[in-house]
Amino acid sequence: MMGVFMRDEGRMETEDIILGKAKYEDWRSIYRNVWSRPETAEYMVWKVTADEDGARERIQRTIAWQETHDAWLVYERGSGQAIGFAGVEETEPHIFHETGIALGPEYVGRGYGKQILRLLMEYCISLDGQEFYYSTRAGNLASRALALSCGLTYQYSERRTDQRSGKTYELEIYKKNLESIGVGYEVG
Repeated sequence: MMGVFMRDEGRMETEDIILGKAKYEDWRSIYRNVWSRPETAEYMVWKVTADEDGARERIQRTIAWQETHDAWLVYERGSGQAIGFAGVEETEPHIFHETGIALGPEYVGRGYGKQILRLLMEYCISLDGQEFYYSTRAGNLASRALALSCGLTYQYSERRTDQRSGKTYELEIYKKNLESIGVGYEVG
C-alpha cells in the first residue's frame, strides 16, 4: 500500500496506521501503550511517565511541540488508539533526520515500524529531501533490522552518553538517498 498524505489535516496514513497530530484525549492511550512502558523507553532519550497526572501534563507539552515540529502520534487504524510516536527534522537544506520512532510493545512485530519509517521518508521527499538519516543504539537489534529492511545503509557510529543513566553507548547512523526512491513507492 502506498502512503497517503493529507498535509492540510497534518496527517499521513497507510492501511494499518495513521500519523496525526496529538489531541488532549489521546493522553490515556499513549500513556498506557507507550509512555508508561520501560521496555519502550529503554533505547530512547525520554523517561517513563509515572502516573496519569503526569500523562495529562505530558500530552499538553506534546501538543505544543507538535504544533511547530514535524512530529506525530502513531494511531492504529483499527482501534484508533495512540500506539506510538514519530518525527523528522530538516538539519540542513534537503537533509532530514528522524527524531525518534517508538511503538508500544504490543504493536511491535506487526510491520508498523516499517510503515512509519517509509511514511517519514515519503514525507521528506515531498519536502524535496535528498538524504534521510536514521539513528539507533547499537543494542537495539529491532531498530537496526528496521533500518536495513527499508534500504538504509550503515554509515558510522559515535559514542554518546545516556542523560538518564550517565552510561555510554554507541549510536549507529544509517542513511538513504531519497532521490533513488521517488514519491509514491510502495509501503508494505
